[in-house]
Amino acid sequence: MSTEFLNFVAALIIIIVAAKIGGYISNRLGQPAVLGELLVGIILGPTILNILHVWPVFAEDEHLAEMLKMMAEIGVLLLMMLAGLELELSELLKSGKASSLSGVLGVIVPLFMGWGVARLFGLNNAEAIFMGLALSATSVSISAQTLMELKVLRSKVGLTLLGAAVFDDILVILLLSIGSLLVGSAGSGGVENIFFTILRMVGYLGIAIALGLWLLPKLTHWVNHLPISQGLIAFALVMALFYGWAAEVFGGIAAITGSFLVGLFLARTPYHQKIESGVSALAYGFFVPIFFVNIGLESNLRAIGGSAWGFAIVITLIAIISKIIGSGAGARISGFNWLESLQLGIGMVSRGEVGLIVAAFALDQGLLTQENFSIAVFMVIVATLVTPPMLRMAFKDRQQSAAVISTEV
Repeated sequence: MSTEFLNFVAALIIIIVAAKIGGYISNRLGQPAVLGELLVGIILGPTILNILHVWPVFAEDEHLAEMLKMMAEIGVLLLMMLAGLELELSELLKSGKASSLSGVLGVIVPLFMGWGVARLFGLNNAEAIFMGLALSATSVSISAQTLMELKVLRSKVGLTLLGAAVFDDILVILLLSIGSLLVGSAGSGGVENIFFTILRMVGYLGIAIALGLWLLPKLTHWVNHLPISQGLIAFALVMALFYGWAAEVFGGIAAITGSFLVGLFLARTPYHQKIESGVSALAYGFFVPIFFVNIGLESNLRAIGGSAWGFAIVITLIAIISKIIGSGAGARISGFNWLESLQLGIGMVSRGEVGLIVAAFALDQGLLTQENFSIAVFMVIVATLVTPPMLRMAFKDRQQSAAVISTEV
């Protein structure tokens, strides 16, 4: 075997073992396992140990980080597929009004608050716009994982949260396209490009939903009766990857949306428990820990200069507060009580990979400086880290009530 492969295997061993230890410690401290896995990533990453670039066994392998990133991206696709498998499509559709309002306001409020704060700290208009967009993006993969651990994903708040994330994703991608056009980085034909972006999204979602509702259940039934070893699980994995790939290539939507849709459609079949069991073992045993740890491996909080820490802290606080206000207001307008609105707003706080995608795009286009990109990464990490414990605190009364009922029974 090649040295590169052996290094890759060694890195996987360290990452998975460290993630499980971190998750165990986090659980022992009364926090979701995902929080420990995220902190382990920061410890192993360039912020502290920097194992991929300092340790001699890994530093010479220039492709290792990229291979781990691809494994992590598979992990988040499987995680969102499992989130979809936990839900009933009919239940999710009932939350349409609340989801749309929470998703839209959860984008608009952080966008304007982030833009305003960035301008106050001296960023030019283009940088301020994209910093605001980085604040607007929501990644519910971590929130979904936490809600699954708390066994409240199928609650009214959980269903609305996932629906709101879909609206959030679509709107952020559209605003990202419009923002790039406004600052001149997307070339000529601005109105035509915006129209084409909307057309791509609508076209993909229409075709994906049609195939998922009518064709996918029939294919699932057919594959389940074929004499193929683990054929049903292989089919489900292929569909999650295909829908995710098609979402970005054809729809211009984040791949996690496509994988989530596959989970929703497969949940309607008689085989959803069998699929969930098989995919869950593969995801949580291997790919998902890599995803959570890799967030820290890709981030270097030491890149932020001393004078920029004030801006980093303020923009991070704005990122957290603005999501709670925006998404929570949408829920409140839709008839949720104050606690439910707070729970939903907190669930939308995590930025995860979507916020990093926006920040990386702006950096590549020269619309964010390296220092401001590091600040955006800091914001993403902190917002992601605080979401699980905040969610756990917000659902504390519900969990205590459930425990009391369980004890009485």
